[in-house]
Amino acid sequence: MNLSISKRFLAATALSFALPLAQAADITGAGATFPYPAYAKWAEAYKAATGNALNYQSIGSGGGIKQIRAKTVDFGASDMPLKPEELKQDGMVQFPAIIGGVVPVINVEGLAPGQLKLTGELLAEIYLGKIKSWSDPAIANLNPGAKLPTQPITVVRRSDGSGTTFLFTTYLSQVSSEWKDKVGANSAVSWPDGVGGKGNEGVASYVQNIKGSIGYVEYAYAKRNKMSYAQLKNKDGQFVSPDDEAFSAAAANAAWDKVPNFYEILTNQPGKTSWPITGASFILLHAAPAKPERTAEVLKFFSWAFKNGGAMATELDYVPMPGSVVALVEKMWAAEVKADSAK
Repeated sequence: MNLSISKRFLAATALSFALPLAQAADITGAGATFPYPAYAKWAEAYKAATGNALNYQSIGSGGGIKQIRAKTVDFGASDMPLKPEELKQDGMVQFPAIIGGVVPVINVEGLAPGQLKLTGELLAEIYLGKIKSWSDPAIANLNPGAKLPTQPITVVRRSDGSGTTFLFTTYLSQVSSEWKDKVGANSAVSWPDGVGGKGNEGVASYVQNIKGSIGYVEYAYAKRNKMSYAQLKNKDGQFVSPDDEAFSAAAANAAWDKVPNFYEILTNQPGKTSWPITGASFILLHAAPAKPERTAEVLKFFSWAFKNGGAMATELDYVPMPGSVVALVEKMWAAEVKADSAK
């Protein structure tokens, strides 16, 4: 699927897979833009295999959480996992569906993808507004030989409540005490600087169109739109580039069987090849839904995706959930979700 950021794509995002909704078995979901490319690919293949459609609205994690709480969709999607006490209060459960990475993307003439090197501390200083030019000595010293222009840096960030923002600001809080104290980590923060774009799509679009800009998006958006991205220095002191292997290396540290309600955050993980801004995207469901047959269809879709969607996810540089984690998820479904049989 062509994910070129354009007016046509932005319009299609809101309407994706909406037309066949008249069928009784079709399902609705809303939320994170981070996993949208994978969910769209899965929905296309699922429709071809089963005749059932998914209407997924890529509106951001904050919107997805609001909609599932309001019971206006069959499932919500968020890259920010809800804490166990939040899930209990809302009568919901969550499970991880896919893993990916958030990457810094840039629009600096003459810099190829992966040529620029950044540290987490340096990235925090850029987003704090302390480093304002691409020729700043802090950037130049880290990138000897790179042709860095004397050009102002335009910071691009999310304008909506976003799980991608949660992962990005969580990472910055882990590597910069100043960021942690002044801004913190959340799906929406009081940004010190920058212009806001809605969704991964909006941030990517701004970066593509503003010379000298820097933003952060899920890697599939950077790769499919041929955007320049920066290498990052990871917890082990190695500069790494983003790809599914780097995300897998970070995810290998996850202890899904030891955390309550699958509450696991994968940023700043150890490992020489680990990408430092890795995260899972989660699905939110009501444990006792008003329409259990609808929830059953949701479970059918994700059961199918877990079994058949791995190669499609990998093609887009996501990491499919390991079989051992899928087994834990399916065990949770059976024990905690009141739905008609999803077999």
